[in-house]
Amino acid sequence: MKAFFTIILLSLGVIFSGFTTNNSVEMDSVVVALKSGNANLLSRFFDSRVDITLPEKSDNYSRSQAEMILKDFFNNNGGVKSFELKHRGENNGSNYVIGVLMTNNGHYRTTLFMKQKGDKQLLQEMRFQQE
Repeated sequence: MKAFFTIILLSLGVIFSGFTTNNSVEMDSVVVALKSGNANLLSRFFDSRVDITLPEKSDNYSRSQAEMILKDFFNNNGGVKSFELKHRGENNGSNYVIGVLMTNNGHYRTTLFMKQKGDKQLLQEMRFQQE
């Protein structure tokens, strides 16, 4: 069921991409992937190295390592229930999103940072702080 909603939301993002900037569409796709708890889909937006800060560890990971770290984080917290977007903005060409990731084991203040690389916005940093 989650996969169905993910596909629908991504399709809507593609349909409406003509009405928004490319940067906004990429960030929207990242938010959709986060809402579904899909680390594989999320990893498509990773830069070659990603900073991930979790309550128990923090490091700079390769794209494949970062995907595994997020899969473990989502699984260890009983899966993702939802993500509530609180704020989004732009600073010096970088986009960021702040929200609350709700899992079955708790809520996490989440901050995502994306930076323009060539013609794409790529995830540079993800922070999850337990509330």
